[in-house]
Amino acid sequence: MKNLLNTLYITSPDRYLSLDGENVVVSENYKEIVRFPLHNLERIMAFGAAGVSPALMGKCVSENRELVFFTRSGKFMARVEGETCGNVLLRREQYRISDDIKRGISIAKNMITAKIYNCRWTLERTIRDHAARIDTDIFSQKSSYLKSSCENAQTAADADSLRGIEGEAASVYFSVFDDMILQQKDDFSFAGRSRRPPLDRVNAMLSFAYSLCTSMCCSALESVGLDPYVGFFHTDRPGRRSLALDLIEEFRAPLCDRFVLTCINKKLISKEAFIEQEDSAVLLTDDGRREFLKNWQLRKDDEITHPFLKEKVKWGLVPYVQALLLARYIRGDLDEYPPFLWK
Repeated sequence: MKNLLNTLYITSPDRYLSLDGENVVVSENYKEIVRFPLHNLERIMAFGAAGVSPALMGKCVSENRELVFFTRSGKFMARVEGETCGNVLLRREQYRISDDIKRGISIAKNMITAKIYNCRWTLERTIRDHAARIDTDIFSQKSSYLKSSCENAQTAADADSLRGIEGEAASVYFSVFDDMILQQKDDFSFAGRSRRPPLDRVNAMLSFAYSLCTSMCCSALESVGLDPYVGFFHTDRPGRRSLALDLIEEFRAPLCDRFVLTCINKKLISKEAFIEQEDSAVLLTDDGRREFLKNWQLRKDDEITHPFLKEKVKWGLVPYVQALLLARYIRGDLDEYPPFLWK
């Protein structure tokens, strides 16, 4: 099993990264702030950083260490990557499946079924743990609807039908998302998803978590030899990591959404961690982003029992496990792609 190494997050826009021997050096105004041994790092994520030296980029490429650039708000910009890994036969088969409507939709159905299933069990967990603080009848009704949506997703006739089922299920799930916010209600409220830009604190955290998780999925797919830009549910578009967007659907509720709710309900994040811009966009401040990333890293280290492997794995490795299972299915080693069904 792959080891989960550390991630270095650069959140200050004035920091410059360079290479000194086998160390990553973080500097500001030509003064060294801190250094880290590169062999301890799996990836470097830079949020609006001043720059990265060519030597460090080259080292990351040669050792297959991920280097990802985001805007200060957390929007993905670019990845530095080396020679494409994986054998050509695996990717050729991936492309054949993507072009074959019948074969591609079978994978997409499993991924979307898992997304809806995981949304449903997020509601069921809330009923179990906080019955006295929510309207359990409404939650049970929503859960029943999502259960039916899982069945409908498995029998969807085509991609358009599947998208309709997924969209309706997401609407039902998010209709009670605000009710799962049990603390800091005056400072954190959710009226619906707003993306570009996020218009409230909850959406700012959701978008940031989704961006981080998509990057994890992209790296996982690359590591097993799959092309993260050719998907089965999301359509092809220049620059769009369609397969990574397919894969993250399985993790939105159990990893990202629950993490955001934990940050609010356990008061790990406060309203002081956000700033509202002139265009009404709400973003995490530099300090808020650092606090968010610190807790995100801790979350990735939590262990769960993988529902298919029946083995203990860290949350940070679950996207890699699913990418590996997908590659095994595409190679013909599995009869069906087993999606991540969390409970």
